[in-house]
Amino acid sequence: MKELLKKYYNVNENIIEENSKCTFIKNNKKYLFIPFERTEEEFSELFSLNEELITKNIPTSLFILNKQNNYITIEDNQKYILLEMPLENQEYNVLDMMKFHNQLIISSKKSILYRNKWAELWSKKIDYFEYQVRELGRDKPIILNSFSYYSGLAENAISYINNTIKKHQPTVSERITLQRKRINFPNLSCDYFNPLNYIIDLEVRDIASYFKSLFFESKENLKIEMNAYFKNKKLSLYGYQLLYARLLYPSFYFDIYENVMEGKKEEKELLKIINQVEEYEIFLKEMFQLLHSFAPIDPIEWLIKES
Repeated sequence: MKELLKKYYNVNENIIEENSKCTFIKNNKKYLFIPFERTEEEFSELFSLNEELITKNIPTSLFILNKQNNYITIEDNQKYILLEMPLENQEYNVLDMMKFHNQLIISSKKSILYRNKWAELWSKKIDYFEYQVRELGRDKPIILNSFSYYSGLAENAISYINNTIKKHQPTVSERITLQRKRINFPNLSCDYFNPLNYIIDLEVRDIASYFKSLFFESKENLKIEMNAYFKNKKLSLYGYQLLYARLLYPSFYFDIYENVMEGKKEEKELLKIINQVEEYEIFLKEMFQLLHSFAPIDPIEWLIKES
């Protein structure tokens, strides 16, 4: 990748290459060079969205042109993007995220960046993962011994979403905003303002993703951030149900699972998740009680019975 930076961008600075990405500083500006895995149609919408953020003085990283005056660099059928990133890698908490959500409210017009069909997307993923485990997972004992539990939890989340849509109606408070594929703790500006991470969705998506990451990375901060969020944010019954559904869905397991199946991580990294399964069940029970104190959200019967 260093050679590509020299070839397409005339970059000869001290380039740090790590985990399929390169970073460097030039003229007191920080840059990230990374593979681009999305379609050109998606890039067109991401670029337009980024331009709107820039116009409104909302922080975001910048797309950088290569020597051929293109934003997407293609070499050996692989696409790459160069981004100018925030120089200072600041951390953003839940209150910062809420402020950001208020800055850009997006209409419900059709967009390929809009990820509103959660249950359908999750169902397709689970079907594919189940096929993978059957065909390719025979030499992966940790996955074989844990997958059925997490796929079952995912099925719970899918049913919860479908029942919510049938029983409850969204209100005007269910705002469509700029969200991220994933939010991790610590939530750093290099990730939070990376346009390649942007999607369009309901604002509970980022919050649920952040809470799940906090559970596994910093339970002390989880309590602080949850208190801050629920003190300053009121959702509708529909919104609380969607938040709970996203907490049910074990993206934290499937993210590592996908990396294991692609050879990017060792299978033993799943143990960090698996070894906290009982604690996460307790967290789900406590979250149910908390959300139920705000609105009569539907229970998950097996979790209630175990309480």
